[in-house]
Amino acid sequence: MEKLARKDVQALTPYMSARRLGGSGDVWLNANESPFNNEYTINGAGLNRYSTCQPEELIRAYADYAGVRPEQVLTSRGADESIELLIRTFCETGEDSILFCPPTYGMYAISAETTGVARKTVPLTDEWQLNLPEIEKNLDSVKLVFVCSPNNPTGNLINRDDIEALLEMTAGRALVVMDEAYIDFCPEASTVDLLVRYPNLAILRTLSKAFALAGLRCGFTLANQQIIQLMTKVIAPYPVPVPVTEIAVQALSEAGLARMKYQVLDLNANRAYLQAGLAMLPDVEVFDGYGNYLLVKFPDADLLFSALWDNGIILRRSPIKGCIRISVGNREECEKTLTFIRQQLA
Repeated sequence: MEKLARKDVQALTPYMSARRLGGSGDVWLNANESPFNNEYTINGAGLNRYSTCQPEELIRAYADYAGVRPEQVLTSRGADESIELLIRTFCETGEDSILFCPPTYGMYAISAETTGVARKTVPLTDEWQLNLPEIEKNLDSVKLVFVCSPNNPTGNLINRDDIEALLEMTAGRALVVMDEAYIDFCPEASTVDLLVRYPNLAILRTLSKAFALAGLRCGFTLANQQIIQLMTKVIAPYPVPVPVTEIAVQALSEAGLARMKYQVLDLNANRAYLQAGLAMLPDVEVFDGYGNYLLVKFPDADLLFSALWDNGIILRRSPIKGCIRISVGNREECEKTLTFIRQQLA
C-alpha cells in the first residue's frame, strides 16, 4: 500500500506529539496542557442531525471574548486545522511557499508538506526574534508567514515593532499568521488590535491551553471578513460537533471566563515558582516564558530527561541543544519536578 501513497507522504516524518511519544508516570508536564479538569454538562439533544458549519452562538461568544466582530471569526478543529486551512486556501501546490522561523511549532512544516506546498525557513536571531532582513530576502513565492508568540518552544514574545514591520513588508504579497495559542497567559501582548490596520493579518487561537480544553479540539481564526469567507470555502462541511459547541459556549460564558482567568493566575504563579527555583540551581539557565511552559537549559539535559522519564516525570525534549521544555502543572506537580531535579543536580 505504501507505494500507492504520494512520494512526499512516504518520506514524511510525522509530528511527534506528546501522546505519540508516550511515557508512563504520574507527572505529565510535556504537552502544555492545563492541570485543571473542569466539569461541563451536555444535554445530548440534536445528535441525530448534522451540526452547523459555523455555530452562531459559538462564533458570537468567541468574538465577544476576543474583541472582534463575528464575521471576523472562524472556528475549527483546533488551531491545527486552521493552519492547514490557510495553506489550502492561499497556497498553490508546486508554486507557492510558506515561511516560518525555527525554532518554532512543528505543524507549520508538516501541514505544508502534506499538502505539497514548499517550505522556507529563516531562523530566529540569537535573541529568538524575527530576522527581518533575511525574511525580506526570502519572500519570493511566499503566501503565508507563520509567527508564534509566545513562541513554542522558546516561550518568548516576538517584538511588537517587528511584527508591524513584517506586516508592512508583506502587504499585498503574503499573509502574516500570528499563532497566539498561548496568548491567554499574557493577553496584553495580543496582536488582535492590528486587525483594523492590516488586512493581511490572521490570528490563530485555541481553547486547548488556558481554557483547559485540549481534548475538545476547538480553535479559531481571527481575520478580516474576506479571509474568513475564503476559508469557509475549503473547510469541512461539519467541522464542529454539537457537544463541542455546547462545552465551548459554556467555557466562554461569564462564569467560564472568570474561572479561566483565575486558573491562568494560578498557573502564572506556578510558572514563577518553577522559574525561581530552577534559576537557583548551578549551571542551569531558565529562559523567560510567557505561556504555560518554560524552556530550561541544563548541564546534561539528555541524562536528566532520562532520569525524570524513568521516575514517572514526563517532560518534553527540546530541539534546542541542552534544553528541556517543562509545562506548568499544579503546585504539587511543580514541587515534585523541582525537588527531583534538585536531587539529580546536587
